[in-house]
Amino acid sequence: MEMIAEAQNVARHEAARATAAAAASVAGSTGRTAQGGEFLTFRLGAEEYGIDILRVQEIRSYEQPTRIANAPAFIKGVVNLRGVIVPIIDLRLKLGCDSAEYNTFTVVVVLNVRGRVVGAVVDSVSDVLELGKDHIKPAPELNSNIDAGYITGIGTIKSGQGESESERMLILMDIEGLMSSADMGLISH
Repeated sequence: MEMIAEAQNVARHEAARATAAAAASVAGSTGRTAQGGEFLTFRLGAEEYGIDILRVQEIRSYEQPTRIANAPAFIKGVVNLRGVIVPIIDLRLKLGCDSAEYNTFTVVVVLNVRGRVVGAVVDSVSDVLELGKDHIKPAPELNSNIDAGYITGIGTIKSGQGESESERMLILMDIEGLMSSADMGLISH
């Protein structure tokens, strides 16, 4: 009986998540970021990024993908994920991080972007954080030579109390916009 109750609970949770994902898709991820929500946080080099948790399907350990001929350097190749061929994008290379070392902390965040499954290689996954709109600042305006179009805002996270209180910044990213951009070539427009 407990297994049936647990299965029903999981089914209700997944149905609620699917409904929320559909609503977020209609509203657009940029609007959702401005209002706050839950974000999966991860590291790329020294920086911490956050993406809408509703775009995340699963997190897997890094395995060497099968290389595709003539693909850009940031497209590492493809893997077979339970019968689905998934392109693997190294966000560290795509976003110009200083180095892209593969170690035990390197993971692939499997995303569902516009009905397409895509994997994103990151240095490590940190946490799932809920940020209210009062903790999100607008993305900075940078000169036209820098493409900041995939940055939807900057989250501020306070930790500690009193004199030990500190604040760290989280770069909130429009992962759907990045993965469906023309230079990626993953999703037809």
